[in-house]
Formats: sequence, C-alpha cells, structure tokens
Amino acid sequence: MKVLVLMGSPRKNGNTAALLVPFCKELESAGAEVETVWLYDRDIRPCVACRTCQKDWAVFGCAQQDGVQEIFSKVLACDLLVLATPIYAWYCTPPMKSLLDRLVYGMNKYYGDQKGPSLWAGKAVALLETCGYRPEKGCDLFEEGMRRYCKHSQLRYLGSHAERHLGYDVPFMDSEKEARTRAFARNLLDMI
Repeated sequence: MKVLVLMGSPRKNGNTAALLVPFCKELESAGAEVETVWLYDRDIRPCVACRTCQKDWAVFGCAQQDGVQEIFSKVLACDLLVLATPIYAWYCTPPMKSLLDRLVYGMNKYYGDQKGPSLWAGKAVALLETCGYRPEKGCDLFEEGMRRYCKHSQLRYLGSHAERHLGYDVPFMDSEKEARTRAFARNLLDMI
C-alpha cells in the first residue's frame, strides 16, 4: 500500500512533524510505503481560476508550471492520501490551502462547458492535525471543510486525528499522544 503524506507545516521539528513520526512508523511496520511531501519546500502557486485544467479530462492540465504537477502524479499513485497540518486560525496552512484549491479543479473536471469525471474518485483521504485549542473547537472547521471537499470530489473520507499543544512551556509529545496516533494509523489500515 502506498501512503502519500502532504505535510503542511513550515516547521521540520514542530508539533505536526512530531506527530507524524509515530504515525508513519505504525504504517511502515504494517508494510505500507510512506512518502512525505513537505509543501513549504515546493513552489505551489494559488489557483487563478483560468479553467485551463478543464479542457482535457485525462490530465491535471494546469496552466501554471510549478511543483503541483509532480504532486498531482503522486496523489494519483497513492492508495491513501494524508493531509498533515497544524491548524492556524481554524484552517490549514497557506500552501496546503493553495494545493487543495488547485487539486479540486485539476482533479475534478466539473467546471468546463460540460461536467466531466473526478480523476481521483474513490481515493482514501485522512487528516492528521495539531492545534492550540481543544480539537473539537480548533480543528472542526477544517474537518468539516474536508468532509465537504471529499464528498464533492468523490473521495473516501476516512477520518481525522488531532492533538492539542497545551503551551510553549509544555512538551508537545507524550506517550498518550503517541499511542492515540499509532491507533489512528492502525484504524486507517483496517479501513483501506
């Protein structure tokens, strides 16, 4: 099984990166091939709604020449797509939002003169988030947005796992967070 993690954190040693370690280890211990793409390391321009991507229903077809074409190919090749992001102001980080905008148009050929297919229909998607508020008040808007995004795109939304950071003077990771994160990874494997 191929798992693609799109990492939305700007910090390589931040909370989301720390949460990703036991998550990926659990998947790999079950035989999954896991690849992580750090979005802040890529050139991801925002969508300009030119609709060039709607002209050819067989390809991503974006007019912008940046790092998204390579990500598009990786998304199509994976069995499970994981969006890992810290939550800033109740939503994902800017490069992830830009990528999600680009993917919803390039993958879904719904916006041209005629309605076409979803190129990624049936793809499994899960969320891994960190936030400063209680997850039910910090991650809820992003989670609801992604449920709608998945339904619209004909993706299989498998769920989310979020952990809270209690403050800069408190270490983020602990054994309980690690155990919950590993359990979430095992749950995803059972659902695939």
